[in-house]
Amino acid sequence: NGQALIGAGLDDNDFLVIDRRLEPENNKIAICFLDGEFTVKLLKVKNGEVWLQPENPNYPIIKITEENDFVIWGIVTSVIKKV
Repeated sequence: NGQALIGAGLDDNDFLVIDRRLEPENNKIAICFLDGEFTVKLLKVKNGEVWLQPENPNYPIIKITEENDFVIWGIVTSVIKKV
């Protein structure tokens, strides 16, 4: 749940289908484990740096550093909306 990706069409309480076999790539929506919590963000990879970008201006962009406990859990492949 959350509002971080409303600009990408993901709403609170949507169901996300993920594929853990897919390689993480720039501009893919990823489910990540970051410092003890799961988060869903747009993955940005550039010049060896990794950023987690929300699609909502009310949320900050997160730069991943060596100090973070960070794992890309899977890549979102589909969204199921509740009616």
